[in-house]
Amino acid sequence: MSLIEFEAERRFDDLTVHGSFEAEGGVTALFGASGAGKTTLINMLAGLERPDTGRIVVGGVVLFDSKSGINLAPERRRLGYVFQEDRLFPHFSVGRNLAYGTKGKNPSTQPVDMGVVTKLLGLEHLLDRRPATLSGGEKQRVAIGRALLANPAILLMDEPMAALDATRRAEILPFLEQMREQLDIPIVYVSHNVDEVLRLADTMVVIGGGETKASGPVADILSRIDLRQWTGIHDAGAVITATVGDQADDGLTALKFNGGALQVAGLRLTPGRQVRLRIHARDVSLALEKPNKISVLNVFPGEILEVNQTDGAQADVRVNIGGTSWPVPIWAQVTKRSAADLGLAPGTHVFALIKAVAVDREDVGPGPTTGHS
Repeated sequence: MSLIEFEAERRFDDLTVHGSFEAEGGVTALFGASGAGKTTLINMLAGLERPDTGRIVVGGVVLFDSKSGINLAPERRRLGYVFQEDRLFPHFSVGRNLAYGTKGKNPSTQPVDMGVVTKLLGLEHLLDRRPATLSGGEKQRVAIGRALLANPAILLMDEPMAALDATRRAEILPFLEQMREQLDIPIVYVSHNVDEVLRLADTMVVIGGGETKASGPVADILSRIDLRQWTGIHDAGAVITATVGDQADDGLTALKFNGGALQVAGLRLTPGRQVRLRIHARDVSLALEKPNKISVLNVFPGEILEVNQTDGAQADVRVNIGGTSWPVPIWAQVTKRSAADLGLAPGTHVFALIKAVAVDREDVGPGPTTGHS
Protein backbone atom coordinates (compact mmCIF):
# COMPACT_ATOMS: atom_id res chain seq x y z
CA MET A 1 0.00 0.00 0.00
CA SER A 2 1.29 3.46 -0.92
CA LEU A 3 1.68 6.02 1.85
CA ILE A 4 -0.36 8.55 -0.14
CA GLU A 5 -3.25 7.61 -2.41
CA PHE A 6 -4.72 10.69 -4.02
CA GLU A 7 -7.62 10.81 -6.47
CA ALA A 8 -9.67 14.01 -6.17
CA GLU A 9 -11.31 16.70 -8.25
CA ARG A 10 -12.32 20.30 -7.52
CA ARG A 11 -14.37 22.29 -10.01
CA PHE A 12 -14.08 26.06 -10.42
CA ASP A 13 -15.80 28.38 -12.89
CA ASP A 14 -12.76 28.61 -15.17
CA LEU A 15 -10.83 25.44 -14.34
CA THR A 16 -11.33 21.91 -13.09
CA VAL A 17 -8.42 20.61 -11.01
CA HIS A 18 -8.05 16.84 -10.97
CA GLY A 19 -5.18 15.07 -9.23
CA SER A 20 -4.31 11.41 -9.43
CA PHE A 21 -1.08 10.03 -7.95
CA GLU A 22 0.46 7.70 -5.40
CA ALA A 23 3.64 8.08 -3.36
CA GLU A 24 5.48 5.71 -1.04
CA GLY A 25 7.33 8.21 1.12
CA GLY A 26 10.35 10.46 0.88
CA VAL A 27 9.71 13.76 -0.89
CA THR A 28 6.91 14.00 -3.45
CA ALA A 29 7.09 17.09 -5.67
CA LEU A 30 3.96 18.55 -7.23
CA PHE A 31 5.51 20.33 -10.20
CA GLY A 32 4.07 22.66 -12.82
CA ALA A 33 3.71 26.21 -14.02
CA SER A 34 1.91 28.92 -12.06
CA GLY A 35 -1.85 28.40 -12.26
CA ALA A 36 -1.54 24.69 -13.06
CA GLY A 37 -3.48 23.67 -9.94
CA LYS A 38 -0.65 22.60 -7.60
CA THR A 39 -1.79 24.64 -4.59
CA THR A 40 -5.38 23.44 -5.02
CA LEU A 41 -4.15 19.83 -4.87
CA ILE A 42 -2.09 20.34 -1.73
CA ASN A 43 -4.97 22.26 -0.11
CA MET A 44 -7.32 19.35 -0.84
CA LEU A 45 -4.79 17.06 0.80
CA ALA A 46 -4.59 19.37 3.82
CA GLY A 47 -8.35 19.70 4.13
CA LEU A 48 -8.32 23.44 3.39
CA GLU A 49 -10.34 22.86 0.21
CA ARG A 50 -13.05 20.25 -0.12
CA PRO A 51 -12.95 18.17 -3.34
CA ASP A 52 -16.19 17.74 -5.26
CA THR A 53 -15.41 14.06 -5.79
CA GLY A 54 -12.63 11.63 -4.97
CA ARG A 55 -10.78 9.74 -2.27
CA ILE A 56 -7.65 10.70 -0.33
CA VAL A 57 -5.82 8.19 1.89
CA VAL A 58 -2.64 8.85 3.90
CA GLY A 59 -0.92 6.05 5.81
CA GLY A 60 -4.01 3.87 5.56
CA VAL A 61 -6.25 6.58 7.07
CA VAL A 62 -9.06 7.83 4.84
CA LEU A 63 -8.99 11.63 4.94
CA PHE A 64 -11.65 12.18 2.32
CA ASP A 65 -14.10 9.95 0.46
CA SER A 66 -16.97 11.56 -1.42
CA LYS A 67 -18.88 8.29 -1.73
CA SER A 68 -18.71 7.52 2.00
CA GLY A 69 -19.16 11.11 3.13
CA ILE A 70 -15.81 11.18 4.94
CA ASN A 71 -14.06 14.56 5.23
CA LEU A 72 -11.70 14.85 8.20
CA ALA A 73 -11.15 18.35 9.51
CA PRO A 74 -7.65 19.81 8.86
CA GLU A 75 -6.68 19.57 12.54
CA ARG A 76 -7.46 15.84 12.56
CA ARG A 77 -5.26 15.05 9.56
CA ARG A 78 -1.88 15.45 11.27
CA LEU A 79 -0.46 17.24 8.25
CA GLY A 80 2.01 20.04 8.96
CA TYR A 81 1.82 22.93 6.48
CA VAL A 82 4.53 25.41 5.42
CA PHE A 83 3.07 28.20 3.28
CA GLN A 84 4.75 30.53 0.79
CA GLU A 85 4.62 33.23 3.47
CA ASP A 86 6.18 32.47 6.84
CA ARG A 87 3.02 33.34 8.88
CA LEU A 88 4.99 33.75 12.10
CA PHE A 89 3.61 35.52 15.16
CA PRO A 90 5.37 38.92 15.02
CA HIS A 91 5.11 39.52 18.79
CA PHE A 92 6.68 36.14 19.63
CA SER A 93 10.39 35.41 19.70
CA VAL A 94 11.74 32.67 17.45
CA GLY A 95 11.82 30.34 20.44
CA ARG A 96 8.15 31.02 21.27
CA ASN A 97 7.13 30.63 17.63
CA LEU A 98 8.81 27.22 17.59
CA ALA A 99 7.27 26.24 20.92
CA TYR A 100 3.83 27.04 19.53
CA GLY A 101 4.23 24.03 17.26
CA THR A 102 4.32 21.75 20.30
CA LYS A 103 1.19 23.29 21.86
CA GLY A 104 -1.09 20.52 23.09
CA LYS A 105 1.30 17.78 21.95
CA ASN A 106 2.53 14.94 24.17
CA PRO A 107 6.36 15.26 24.35
CA SER A 108 6.69 11.47 24.49
CA THR A 109 5.16 11.18 21.00
CA GLN A 110 7.30 13.87 19.39
CA PRO A 111 9.39 12.48 16.50
CA VAL A 112 11.87 15.33 16.99
CA ASP A 113 12.45 17.70 19.88
CA MET A 114 13.22 21.40 19.99
CA GLY A 115 16.98 20.86 20.23
CA VAL A 116 17.09 18.60 17.18
CA VAL A 117 15.00 21.03 15.09
CA THR A 118 16.94 24.16 16.04
CA LYS A 119 20.27 22.46 15.30
CA LEU A 120 19.06 20.91 12.05
CA LEU A 121 17.74 24.23 10.74
CA GLY A 122 20.53 26.38 12.16
CA LEU A 123 18.29 28.36 14.51
CA GLU A 124 20.20 28.13 17.80
CA HIS A 125 21.49 31.71 17.62
CA LEU A 126 18.11 33.15 16.63
CA LEU A 127 15.89 31.93 19.49
CA ASP A 128 15.63 35.30 21.27
CA ARG A 129 15.02 37.38 18.15
CA ARG A 130 11.70 38.61 16.75
CA PRO A 131 10.59 37.76 13.17
CA ALA A 132 10.95 41.39 12.04
CA THR A 133 14.73 41.15 12.54
CA LEU A 134 15.12 37.99 10.42
CA SER A 135 15.91 37.55 6.74
CA GLY A 136 13.37 35.85 4.47
CA GLY A 137 15.34 32.61 4.55
CA GLU A 138 15.59 32.67 8.35
CA LYS A 139 11.84 33.25 8.67
CA GLN A 140 11.08 30.27 6.47
CA ARG A 141 13.42 28.06 8.47
CA VAL A 142 11.52 29.04 11.63
CA ALA A 143 8.21 28.30 9.89
CA ILE A 144 9.51 24.87 8.85
CA GLY A 145 10.72 24.19 12.39
CA ARG A 146 7.35 25.11 13.86
CA ALA A 147 5.60 22.75 11.42
CA LEU A 148 7.98 19.90 12.30
CA LEU A 149 7.37 20.38 16.02
CA ALA A 150 3.62 19.99 15.46
CA ASN A 151 4.30 16.23 15.11
CA PRO A 152 2.95 15.81 11.55
CA ALA A 153 2.50 12.46 9.84
CA ILE A 154 3.36 14.29 6.61
CA LEU A 155 4.82 17.75 6.03
CA LEU A 156 3.19 19.83 3.27
CA MET A 157 5.26 22.63 1.72
CA ASP A 158 3.64 25.00 -0.78
CA GLU A 159 6.50 26.67 -2.70
CA PRO A 160 8.28 27.66 0.53
CA MET A 161 11.02 29.47 -1.39
CA ALA A 162 8.87 31.25 -3.98
CA ALA A 163 9.17 34.59 -2.18
CA LEU A 164 12.94 34.32 -1.74
CA ASP A 165 15.62 35.65 -4.04
CA ALA A 166 18.31 33.40 -5.50
CA THR A 167 20.73 34.10 -2.64
CA ARG A 168 18.19 33.14 0.04
CA ARG A 169 17.10 30.04 -1.89
CA ALA A 170 20.72 28.91 -2.08
CA GLU A 171 20.96 29.51 1.68
CA ILE A 172 17.92 27.43 2.62
CA LEU A 173 18.29 24.49 0.20
CA PRO A 174 21.09 22.78 2.19
CA PHE A 175 18.89 22.87 5.30
CA LEU A 176 16.04 21.23 3.38
CA GLU A 177 18.44 18.58 2.08
CA GLN A 178 19.57 17.80 5.64
CA MET A 179 15.97 17.64 6.82
CA ARG A 180 15.14 15.24 3.97
CA GLU A 181 18.05 12.97 4.85
CA GLN A 182 17.90 13.04 8.66
CA LEU A 183 14.18 13.06 9.48
CA ASP A 184 11.85 10.20 8.66
CA ILE A 185 8.92 12.50 7.82
CA PRO A 186 7.39 12.25 4.34
CA ILE A 187 7.07 15.57 2.51
CA VAL A 188 4.76 16.80 -0.25
CA TYR A 189 6.55 19.74 -1.88
CA VAL A 190 4.95 22.14 -4.38
CA SER A 191 7.39 23.78 -6.79
CA HIS A 192 7.88 25.14 -10.31
CA ASN A 193 11.67 25.11 -9.94
CA VAL A 194 13.41 22.10 -11.50
CA ASP A 195 16.60 22.61 -9.46
CA GLU A 196 14.64 22.29 -6.21
CA VAL A 197 12.92 19.14 -7.44
CA LEU A 198 16.20 17.54 -8.53
CA ARG A 199 17.87 18.23 -5.20
CA LEU A 200 14.96 17.36 -2.91
CA ALA A 201 12.38 15.03 -4.44
CA ASP A 202 12.06 11.27 -4.89
CA THR A 203 8.71 11.21 -6.68
CA MET A 204 7.60 13.86 -9.19
CA VAL A 205 4.00 14.61 -10.16
CA VAL A 206 3.64 16.89 -13.20
CA ILE A 207 0.54 19.10 -13.16
CA GLY A 208 -0.65 20.96 -16.25
CA GLY A 209 -3.96 22.64 -17.03
CA GLY A 210 -5.42 21.33 -13.79
CA GLU A 211 -4.59 17.70 -14.55
CA THR A 212 -1.94 15.16 -13.59
CA LYS A 213 0.10 14.66 -16.75
CA ALA A 214 2.66 12.20 -15.37
CA SER A 215 4.00 10.86 -12.09
CA GLY A 216 6.88 8.64 -11.09
CA PRO A 217 10.52 8.64 -9.97
CA VAL A 218 12.25 11.99 -10.47
CA ALA A 219 14.95 10.46 -12.68
CA ASP A 220 12.34 9.06 -15.05
CA ILE A 221 10.16 12.16 -15.25
CA LEU A 222 12.98 14.68 -15.70
CA SER A 223 14.44 12.56 -18.51
CA ARG A 224 11.22 12.65 -20.57
CA ILE A 225 11.12 15.16 -23.40
CA ASP A 226 7.44 14.54 -24.17
CA LEU A 227 6.49 16.54 -21.05
CA ARG A 228 8.06 19.80 -22.22
CA GLN A 229 4.72 21.51 -22.72
CA TRP A 230 3.81 20.93 -19.09
CA THR A 231 7.13 21.14 -17.29
CA GLY A 232 8.49 24.17 -19.14
CA ILE A 233 11.84 22.33 -19.32
CA HIS A 234 12.67 22.84 -22.97
CA ASP A 235 16.30 21.71 -22.80
CA ALA A 236 16.39 17.92 -22.85
CA GLY A 237 18.40 16.21 -20.16
CA ALA A 238 18.87 12.96 -18.31
CA VAL A 239 19.08 12.25 -14.58
CA ILE A 240 21.38 9.48 -13.38
CA THR A 241 22.33 8.20 -9.94
CA ALA A 242 26.03 8.08 -9.06
CA THR A 243 28.36 7.53 -6.12
CA VAL A 244 30.88 10.20 -5.17
CA GLY A 245 34.52 9.15 -5.48
CA ASP A 246 37.60 10.87 -4.08
CA GLN A 247 38.49 14.38 -5.10
CA ALA A 248 41.76 14.63 -7.01
CA ASP A 249 44.45 17.19 -6.23
CA ASP A 250 43.47 19.14 -9.33
CA GLY A 251 39.93 19.73 -8.02
CA LEU A 252 38.14 17.10 -10.09
CA THR A 253 35.68 14.69 -8.48
CA ALA A 254 34.68 11.33 -9.95
CA LEU A 255 30.97 10.51 -9.92
CA LYS A 256 30.77 6.75 -10.46
CA PHE A 257 27.77 5.20 -12.19
CA ASN A 258 26.96 2.07 -14.19
CA GLY A 259 28.47 3.50 -17.35
CA GLY A 260 31.79 4.43 -15.77
CA ALA A 261 32.84 7.61 -13.97
CA LEU A 262 32.06 11.21 -14.80
CA GLN A 263 34.79 13.69 -13.93
CA VAL A 264 33.30 16.98 -12.71
CA ALA A 265 34.92 20.19 -11.53
CA GLY A 266 34.27 22.44 -8.56
CA LEU A 267 32.05 20.13 -6.50
CA ARG A 268 32.90 19.41 -2.87
CA LEU A 269 30.98 16.27 -1.98
CA THR A 270 31.52 13.55 0.61
CA PRO A 271 33.15 10.40 -0.89
CA GLY A 272 30.81 7.40 -0.86
CA ARG A 273 27.70 9.54 -0.89
CA GLN A 274 25.02 8.69 -3.43
CA VAL A 275 23.93 11.63 -5.56
CA ARG A 276 21.61 12.32 -8.45
CA LEU A 277 22.84 14.52 -11.28
CA ARG A 278 21.25 16.02 -14.36
CA ILE A 279 23.23 16.03 -17.59
CA HIS A 280 21.90 18.62 -20.03
CA ALA A 281 21.60 17.57 -23.67
CA ARG A 282 23.20 20.84 -24.74
CA ASP A 283 26.39 19.78 -22.91
CA VAL A 284 26.72 16.45 -24.74
CA SER A 285 28.44 16.11 -28.13
CA LEU A 286 28.61 13.00 -30.29
CA ALA A 287 31.35 11.46 -32.45
CA LEU A 288 31.39 8.34 -34.62
CA GLU A 289 35.01 7.64 -33.69
CA LYS A 290 36.79 8.02 -30.38
CA PRO A 291 38.53 11.39 -30.50
CA ASN A 292 42.20 11.79 -29.55
CA LYS A 293 44.08 14.70 -28.01
CA ILE A 294 41.04 16.75 -26.95
CA SER A 295 40.34 18.75 -23.81
CA VAL A 296 37.08 16.93 -23.00
CA LEU A 297 37.76 14.45 -20.17
CA ASN A 298 34.53 12.46 -20.30
CA VAL A 299 34.21 10.24 -23.35
CA PHE A 300 31.76 7.31 -23.17
CA PRO A 301 31.04 4.70 -25.84
CA GLY A 302 27.34 4.24 -26.44
CA GLU A 303 24.54 3.24 -28.77
CA ILE A 304 21.78 5.49 -30.07
CA LEU A 305 18.31 4.57 -28.81
CA GLU A 306 16.25 7.20 -30.62
CA VAL A 307 16.51 10.43 -32.58
CA ASN A 308 13.82 13.02 -31.88
CA GLN A 309 13.44 15.80 -34.45
CA THR A 310 12.34 19.18 -33.02
CA ASP A 311 10.46 21.92 -34.87
CA GLY A 312 13.63 23.97 -35.21
CA ALA A 313 17.12 23.20 -36.49
CA GLN A 314 17.99 20.80 -33.68
CA ALA A 315 17.53 17.13 -32.89
CA ASP A 316 17.56 15.37 -29.52
CA VAL A 317 19.46 12.08 -29.59
CA ARG A 318 19.04 9.51 -26.82
CA VAL A 319 22.18 7.44 -26.20
CA ASN A 320 22.74 4.48 -23.88
CA ILE A 321 26.22 4.75 -22.33
CA GLY A 322 25.73 1.98 -19.77
CA GLY A 323 25.61 -1.20 -21.85
CA THR A 324 22.84 -3.78 -22.11
CA SER A 325 22.94 -5.07 -18.53
CA TRP A 326 22.71 -1.66 -16.85
CA PRO A 327 21.37 0.89 -19.35
CA VAL A 328 22.24 4.53 -18.64
CA PRO A 329 20.42 6.66 -21.24
CA ILE A 330 21.42 10.29 -21.70
CA TRP A 331 20.35 12.94 -24.21
CA ALA A 332 22.56 14.82 -26.67
CA GLN A 333 21.44 17.87 -28.59
CA VAL A 334 22.82 18.24 -32.13
CA THR A 335 21.75 20.08 -35.26
CA LYS A 336 19.60 18.25 -37.78
CA ARG A 337 22.38 18.81 -40.31
CA SER A 338 24.91 17.05 -38.08
CA ALA A 339 22.47 14.18 -37.46
CA ALA A 340 22.07 13.76 -41.22
CA ASP A 341 25.79 14.12 -42.02
CA LEU A 342 26.74 11.54 -39.39
CA GLY A 343 23.87 9.21 -40.25
CA LEU A 344 22.63 9.15 -36.66
CA ALA A 345 19.88 6.58 -36.19
CA PRO A 346 18.82 3.97 -33.62
CA GLY A 347 21.51 1.32 -33.34
CA THR A 348 24.38 3.60 -34.40
CA HIS A 349 27.47 3.26 -32.18
CA VAL A 350 28.83 6.63 -31.07
CA PHE A 351 31.00 8.29 -28.44
CA ALA A 352 29.35 10.78 -26.07
CA LEU A 353 31.53 13.71 -24.95
CA ILE A 354 30.74 15.67 -21.76
CA LYS A 355 32.87 18.53 -20.47
CA ALA A 356 33.99 18.29 -16.84
CA VAL A 357 32.85 21.86 -16.22
CA ALA A 358 29.37 21.25 -17.66
CA VAL A 359 27.89 19.92 -14.39
CA ASP A 360 27.49 22.50 -11.62
CA ARG A 361 26.06 22.39 -8.08
CA GLU A 362 22.49 23.06 -9.20
CA ASP A 363 22.63 19.90 -11.32
CA VAL A 364 23.51 17.63 -8.38
CA GLY A 365 21.25 16.52 -5.55
CA PRO A 366 21.16 13.80 -2.89
CA GLY A 367 20.47 10.28 -4.08
CA PRO A 368 16.99 8.79 -3.79
CA THR A 369 15.68 7.85 -0.35
CA THR A 370 13.02 5.43 -1.49
CA GLY A 371 14.99 3.40 -4.01
CA HIS A 372 12.91 4.67 -6.90
CA SER A 373 15.33 6.57 -9.08
